[in-house]
Amino acid sequence: MKKFFTLVVLLATMTVAAQAQVKFGVKGGLNLTNMKFDNSIVDKSNQTGFFIGPTINFTLPVVGLGIDASALYDQRSAKIEGSDDKLKQQSIQIPINLRYGFGLGNTASIYIFAGPQFGFNIGDKTTNLLNNALEWRLKDSNLSANLGVGLMLLNHLQVSANYNVALGTTGETNVVNSTLSTAGNILTGKTKANAWQLSVAYFF
Repeated sequence: MKKFFTLVVLLATMTVAAQAQVKFGVKGGLNLTNMKFDNSIVDKSNQTGFFIGPTINFTLPVVGLGIDASALYDQRSAKIEGSDDKLKQQSIQIPINLRYGFGLGNTASIYIFAGPQFGFNIGDKTTNLLNNALEWRLKDSNLSANLGVGLMLLNHLQVSANYNVALGTTGETNVVNSTLSTAGNILTGKTKANAWQLSVAYFF
């Protein structure tokens, strides 16, 4: 009985995979990042970045359901208030989203999506701030989650907006020069980098 059940599940999985429609494309967009410290020291007017990379979309045989995944080069930055220093993060981000679409005819459809995003740091892991008084250290990897809405046009052009929220800390700051302990008291602590993201993708 157990072998029969396993065989049924395997056949069902193969059937779904065979019926799924797969599209490959390119995706790019903007990050509007909100880096959260214990105290507000980041210039709100300068927290931007971008992302770009290949993407893939699976349309499942269940009406309206789909899965998309991407491998994106992602860059985020934020300016420290009262100085010329910038916090900069470069990473490879891999979002995997479950999506549900509502058809508006043959020319367009609206969809909502949500899912995890796995990030791997590929840039400098440490940045010195405030004349080397402080050190900002990035984690090697991070986990976040996406929630958003999008529009698919003519089955090729996709426009979307989502909020990406960090599920753990992105990095931390530590005092390097103890003579600036006052600044250290302000900045020392862990940080999170959440972001609003606007993107455009084209599927071939």
